[in-house]
Amino acid sequence: MRKLIEQPFSSNPQGKVGKSHPHESAIRQVSGQARYVDDMPEPSNLQYAAVGTSPEASGVIDNIDLTDVWASPGVIDVITVDDVPGHVDIAPVFDGDPIFAQGRVLFNGQAMFAVLADSTQHARQAALKAKIEITPSTPCLSVSEAKRQENFVRPPHFMQQGDFATAFAQSEYTAQGHLSIGGQEHMYLEGQVSMAINDEEDRVLVYTSSQHPSEVQKLIAEVLGCKLNKVVVDMRRMGGGFGGKETQAAQWACIAALLAKRNQCAVKLRLPRMQDMITTGKRHPFENSYQVGFSQDGLISAAAIDINGNCGHSPDLSDAIVDRAMFHCDNGYYLENVNVAGHRCRTNQVSHTAYRGFGGPQGMIMAETMMDAIARKVGKDPLTVRKLNLYGENDRNVTPYGMTVEHNLLGDLIDRLETSSDYWARRETITQFNENSPIVKKGLALTPVKFGISFTAKHLNQAGALLHVYTDGSMQINHGGTEMGQGLHTKIGQIVANEFGISLHDVEVTATRTDKVPNTSPTAASSGTDLNGKAAQNACIIVKQRLAEFYAEQIGDKTLSADDVIFSDNRVKLAEHSVDFVQLVQDAYIGRVSLSSTGFYKTPKIHYDRSTGNGRPFFYFAYGASVSEVSLDTLTGEYKVERVDILHDVGRSLNPAIDIGQIEGGFIQGMGWLTTEDLKWDDKGRLISNNPATYKIPAIGDTPEIFNVDLYPRDNDEDSIYHSKAVGEPPFMLANSVWCAIKDAISSLTDYKVDPVLPAPATPEAVLKCITALEDSLSSNKVS
Repeated sequence: MRKLIEQPFSSNPQGKVGKSHPHESAIRQVSGQARYVDDMPEPSNLQYAAVGTSPEASGVIDNIDLTDVWASPGVIDVITVDDVPGHVDIAPVFDGDPIFAQGRVLFNGQAMFAVLADSTQHARQAALKAKIEITPSTPCLSVSEAKRQENFVRPPHFMQQGDFATAFAQSEYTAQGHLSIGGQEHMYLEGQVSMAINDEEDRVLVYTSSQHPSEVQKLIAEVLGCKLNKVVVDMRRMGGGFGGKETQAAQWACIAALLAKRNQCAVKLRLPRMQDMITTGKRHPFENSYQVGFSQDGLISAAAIDINGNCGHSPDLSDAIVDRAMFHCDNGYYLENVNVAGHRCRTNQVSHTAYRGFGGPQGMIMAETMMDAIARKVGKDPLTVRKLNLYGENDRNVTPYGMTVEHNLLGDLIDRLETSSDYWARRETITQFNENSPIVKKGLALTPVKFGISFTAKHLNQAGALLHVYTDGSMQINHGGTEMGQGLHTKIGQIVANEFGISLHDVEVTATRTDKVPNTSPTAASSGTDLNGKAAQNACIIVKQRLAEFYAEQIGDKTLSADDVIFSDNRVKLAEHSVDFVQLVQDAYIGRVSLSSTGFYKTPKIHYDRSTGNGRPFFYFAYGASVSEVSLDTLTGEYKVERVDILHDVGRSLNPAIDIGQIEGGFIQGMGWLTTEDLKWDDKGRLISNNPATYKIPAIGDTPEIFNVDLYPRDNDEDSIYHSKAVGEPPFMLANSVWCAIKDAISSLTDYKVDPVLPAPATPEAVLKCITALEDSLSSNKVS
């Protein structure tokens, strides 16, 4: 049975943090009242856009004949790159992302033109009628080919600590291996969509499903050739983002805005699901390898890790994504002598982009791969080897990038989970089961997570907020973060209510808008609450100080200080004096006290020098561990995750229900990445797993029957908002235990002496191939 949350939903409307309040839009979402972009009332002059795409992965554009497109029923306008009045390149950081193909095509499915028509059906039908002539060239479709050609979207990067070559040569034992790691489709419920409303003169209002409204504003302004202050971007909520709407929502908003300005009308552009999957980036596939030296006990003495991200045709965010993979290839383990190399490989695929974990999962799985390989070689349980290699104290607490691991919780956290999950008793039971079961094998694995929290681009670690207090005591808070279902607005509302000691019902978190809080960072890197929560708190503190000073002045007792004013239970108190909060607000208004303020926050302590590969890129680490048990049919390769136990560190939880929901959801999404979600391109660079029939995310039946989730009871040692910790991305990597448990089950075929070579995702087909290869190898060894 699934373990339920011990903390019930709060029946007290007081908005204290640390209580399990429902998601602020839950009722509206369940009842269908929550508005997404495609649900909004349509302006009377709304027209509809569609995109025409490239049929080739690479080549020179000879001609685009749009005659039949123009002649198609209902068509109002057709635009190509030549019709863009401003910037053509809409890349987020480094150049390489044209709004439409320009001269060459870079991947199959690249946008080449857009159509505006009187209905979505007419626009999409018209977009299919273009005659496109391309002289194809040989596309680069693999990491190995890109490396052979030295074809990179950004220069390689390196980190090192100690002397790998000497330590490896002197190691008692060594192991090496290669791991293919697949990408992942975001599969958000709400696809890419934008609606642009042509406003007065050169102004435009854009509703978009984006994690980064400020970047959408900037790119629209650049494409239109106007100043940023003429563009307003509004984002109330997304039906999922997971990183897929951090940079890649901007293109569709820009196209909608272009068509809106050209035709003096409102324009909506919503990609159909299949086109969405083909034309937008995925989690980066990686091809990684390692060499590791270790002692007879399994203690690592040397490691070299080669990390190779398939970035697609352009940089997008790949520099930072491969960096984060490099930052996390140690996971929770101390690597004394280590070399880490990171390559950003250019291929003729869609430009791959952010995805929950942002490269961290593709690096972290290498650490777990090494642990399994070591354990099989020295004949020990993988958990024993993992615990032996954990970061420790003094000289065993520095990462390959020179950051000291402070406040390390993994040792205690793993010990607790090891006990609560009955790991060793279950290990004995499973070993006995496998000895007596010739077909079905069981596997068990406990894997940790150490995930760094902060944007690795330092300037993004800032946030703003805008607070309005109204004369009836109610409030509106606006901040730079976006709500994509993760509960960010709920937590911000709790923080504001907590600061003023009022009911959560009296706090309204308004749509993220570029005309309220400017120059915002994307909602990414798990830092939405950390950054925006602190900014909102800062705005609250400013208004509270004004109210406190006003109240102290009203009381007129010079022995009392405004610093001693307390806001609690809908009242404001100073010594024996007390006033209703609403009354004080009304009095302050009459007394001409400003009841509005901006707030701001920037993350302290962080720095990183890329030239030396050293620094402190993270404010703190979030920790966790999971135990997974699987049953595997060795004749078919099919398996079932039977039980999962998770203990996860979220600091002092702001909302246990939302945090546990994020842990559960992140784990299942990570499990999908490592098991069923298999991206496939053909030899011409066409994505063939391009719809839900050919691309399989986990279903409810894949959820473990026993799914225990507990929160690790310890406040964050760093000064985060109320000493909480980020919860968005770290739980994703807890799913490594599922992949390791599958390997454990396969390894039982060799009496746990051989570490199976299993790619990710470990689909049943991949598992069966792995078993067959293992059995063939064993038979060959017996014959010889």
